[in-house]
Amino acid sequence: MKLHANARLSLIRRREMVEMVLEEDRAISEAAAAAGVSARTCAKWVRRFEAEGELGLLDRSSAPQRVANRTEENTIAVIAALRRLRFTGPEIAEVLDRPLSTVSGILTRIGMGRLGRLGLEPAERYERAVAGELIHIDVKKLGVIAGAGHRVSGNRASQNANRRLRRRGAPKGWEFCHIAIDDATRLAYAEVLPDERAATAIGFLRRAVAFYESYGMTVRELLTDNGSAYRATIHAIACRTLGIRHLRTRPRRPQTNGKAERFIRTMLGAWAYGAIYASSTERTAALDGWLHRYNHHRPHAGISRQTPAQRLNNLLGTYT
Repeated sequence: MKLHANARLSLIRRREMVEMVLEEDRAISEAAAAAGVSARTCAKWVRRFEAEGELGLLDRSSAPQRVANRTEENTIAVIAALRRLRFTGPEIAEVLDRPLSTVSGILTRIGMGRLGRLGLEPAERYERAVAGELIHIDVKKLGVIAGAGHRVSGNRASQNANRRLRRRGAPKGWEFCHIAIDDATRLAYAEVLPDERAATAIGFLRRAVAFYESYGMTVRELLTDNGSAYRATIHAIACRTLGIRHLRTRPRRPQTNGKAERFIRTMLGAWAYGAIYASSTERTAALDGWLHRYNHHRPHAGISRQTPAQRLNNLLGTYT
């Protein structure tokens, strides 16, 4: 039983007070004074105990038993149906001409308060059991850092200086972070490269395979999206040369490569945008240190709070 913070009577004190009246034949006012409550409160607990026994000493819900203006069940069903079509709360309120507070309360009560994957295909979760059996590869485009902007330096002059640097040929445009992550262990590898062409992707794949081999893993399958680099003939030849089966995600379904997408989100928050860098070179130099921390020191919720290195040791101990 969860008591109110200011409640004077615990369950035991209520029972003692009721016993004073019913067993010791003491007056209600006397029992109430001994318990430090009003005579009305004492009479209430005595009455409930006589009617319900021990259960009568428990707290009751303060919610009203009847609500005169409760929303009709068919309206609740319509709200639920619109929610499954991914209507927002304000949109449902507008369509049904109901207060937003009413719609929000109903959605929360029926367990549909958050959209999430509501109404979408159920997520198909999978995880390979053998380290190296499948690696996910993806690319994230990053803007080149030419210098600290005025939001960092607090000085508008720095913004003008950066513009002058760009006009003089300072780096501009994009650079591409290629990432690989093992499905079973979440052991990750990444490089910042100048483009995402097929030849660049092949070079990254070769170095990623060598990285995983240094950990005692053999890469057997590769999962990528349908980017032009991964559909190129020379990429297919490279995969066959390496003895790797190449799989591609379903069109317009990035969730199929969800582990890579989730790693990229973590990487952006903790590395790419997690610190202030004076240049792209400085940002790239910080990548290896962050990767080491990710692989060897950062617990991963998806693998029971183990680090990827710990998970790899456990799997290699099982399969060697």
